[in-house]
Amino acid sequence: MDASPLYWDPYDARFAADPWPLFNRIREEAPLYHNEQHGFYAVSRYADVERTLTDTETFSSARGVILELIQANIELPPGTLIMEDPPVHNIHRQLLARVFSPRRVADLEPQIREYCVGCLDPLVGESRFDLIEKLGLEMPMRVIGMLIGIPEEGQAAFRDESNAKLLTSDGGKMDFSDEVILTHEAMGDYIDWRYKNPSDDVMTELINAEFEDENGVTRTLTRDEILMYVTVLAGAGNETTGRLIGWMASTLARHPDQRADVAADLSLAAGAVEEVLRFEPPGPFNARYVTRDVELHGQTVPAGSAMLTLLGAANRDPRRYSDPDRFDIHRKKSMHLTFILGPHYCLGSALARLEGRVALEEIVRRWPSWEVDWDGARLQQTSSVRGWETLPLVVS
Repeated sequence: MDASPLYWDPYDARFAADPWPLFNRIREEAPLYHNEQHGFYAVSRYADVERTLTDTETFSSARGVILELIQANIELPPGTLIMEDPPVHNIHRQLLARVFSPRRVADLEPQIREYCVGCLDPLVGESRFDLIEKLGLEMPMRVIGMLIGIPEEGQAAFRDESNAKLLTSDGGKMDFSDEVILTHEAMGDYIDWRYKNPSDDVMTELINAEFEDENGVTRTLTRDEILMYVTVLAGAGNETTGRLIGWMASTLARHPDQRADVAADLSLAAGAVEEVLRFEPPGPFNARYVTRDVELHGQTVPAGSAMLTLLGAANRDPRRYSDPDRFDIHRKKSMHLTFILGPHYCLGSALARLEGRVALEEIVRRWPSWEVDWDGARLQQTSSVRGWETLPLVVS
């Protein structure tokens, strides 16, 4: 056992490179962890995280799901979805569920593959390239654009704006002093244009969709609500899936035998994506606001506290998984927590899995093996998501 003091700081980049030994200690030694300096509690065992994510009356999302946002105590605009509780959340979720219908997601595969091929084919013959720059940075926003109908010329600006708002320096926090951080008015011009030029796309469907709101009024979404919906959809997809692509490449580079298995049998790609999601979740923790005093592990967490759910630690809980620190693409499929559980289960999970599978299939088709230039690789520092800012691959 490690005898050093048990301390974890979500804002300190030193903990981001390899958080797993510390997360394992927290889960086993302090299943209810309290950080007095930053004023939060954390749960890390699978059962505790599952309880926290599903008990929305005690552990609320309505003040945000990022620690800084909860502690900023600002009023969030309607339509943020991931930052709402039932019953309002259920109403908004049902509206957005039609965007991610199984048919819509499946129909995107040829377009996603065509885009992926277009990104990777020009790299054949190169000895080195940055996978994040060439694919991870662009692909998720392009796919969301395909789904919603965001014009290509507006996607890069939205992506860069989203990334800039999440970036923090070492020891820094996101600044939520201005609510404008939650909106992207760059999308507003397109929404206004689509009002005047309806089509058969998702945006037009959202504009015309009738629903009964929390006050029992049958109506359509307001322009501001649609803007918020699109912001949430595009931002969430952009932030996580790009990092998944990076984690697939880096993790399989460290496990070349399993990468060779995928290259020899592409039917293993889906399982490899699933294991990467469990093993290196792009969002390793998620926050909730505690609405009432609650007893956990013999201690009282007072109402008004912020609670972090350490999804990455729960994904490696030996109470749930056999040999959890071992990466194994052949592992029997078991529910991990990377996409959350309960009312906030990720609406875009099927799309993220599809993107990851297509990207992995197309990468190993061209390069059955690769090395990572670890000296040139750099993790992107944010206090809510974790992934590669640069990931140079050396290929032959």
